[in-house]
Parts: sequence; structure tokens; C-alpha cells
Amino acid sequence: MKNVLIINAHHYYPFAEGNLNQAMVELAERELEGKGYTVKTVKPSAGYDVEQALADHTWADIVILQSPVNWMGVPWSFKKYMDDVYTAGMGGAMCNGDGRSEDSPKKNYGRGGTLSDTKYMLSLTANAPAESFNDSDEFFEGKSVDDLMFPMHMNFKFFDMQPMPTFMAYDVMKNAEPEKDFERFKQHLHENF
Repeated sequence: MKNVLIINAHHYYPFAEGNLNQAMVELAERELEGKGYTVKTVKPSAGYDVEQALADHTWADIVILQSPVNWMGVPWSFKKYMDDVYTAGMGGAMCNGDGRSEDSPKKNYGRGGTLSDTKYMLSLTANAPAESFNDSDEFFEGKSVDDLMFPMHMNFKFFDMQPMPTFMAYDVMKNAEPEKDFERFKQHLHENF
């Protein structure tokens, strides 16, 4: 049996109440518990204890970040969580400093991670349509979702966590098709867990 930590990074706004991200979290909980995983869910915008958050990360075999894409990144309340929790984790819980040593102060930056056996998966919701990615004529200039989320991938890599394929629900505000997104997400979970 494996342990899965789901982080619901949504931050409430009147125009985006978080129902889709919460539904995605609940779907993941049901599907993964049905496969025998032990699942714990946290929501940073509701408050958190730094020591418990560190314990959650070291307990987890897999971390799922369920997040809307806000202004080409994650919501500010999750950024604050990262500042508080991930900085505290640099004392050994998540990494031993930044990986550099006195003997080699210019090498191995980002190689001090202690979560080598932990995987992570980004599960995202976005207003952008799928067609705006991977096309050099569109807004993201040919870049992929993973290119857009490069900073998040680097944050997890800093702790030596291993990536799983990213999931994205596209065009969720103007042309939402939640039932299709749920089916795609369910399939994504079955293929990767």
C-alpha cells in the first residue's frame, strides 16, 4: 500500500470558487482509495501547521498538486505554503540545504533533495484552451503545459522528487466540459497509479 498526499492549492475568488478543483480532489481520493492507496488531503488556503506539512511530505510516496493555473503559475496562498513549508524542509526533512558544499561551492546546486523515493504529479485546471499550447502561432508560442509549469517542476526536483505525467483540464471557464475532464482524469489516474 502507498501513501498519497493531495494538495488542493485552490484559492477562493468570487469568480472562481474552487468547485472544479475540489471535485478533482474528491475524484482522486475515491479512485486512489479504491485501488488501496492511503490518501490524505490538505488545503493550504485553509491554514496549515509547518511541522505537520513536513511530516505529510515525508509520509507520502506520491504528492498530487491539484491547482488552478493563476496568472501562469500557482495561487498565492500555495506560494506562501511553499515559502513556509519548503523553506523549513531545507533542514533535512525535504533536502539538506541546496546541494552545494564548501569544497565545491559552485557545483551541484539543487542536488540536496532527500525525497528521492517520492513521486509527484501536477493536476491542473486552466482557462486556456488546449489549442493554445504546442502551437507556435498561439499564445504560448509552441510551449507545452509542462513548459509553463517549469518553476513547479523545479521546486519538486529541488527535493529530488520524481515526476509523473501532468494532467490538465483546459478551457474551464469559457467552454467547461467537466464530465469529459473527469473521465480523462479518471483515465489518467488509472494509467499512472
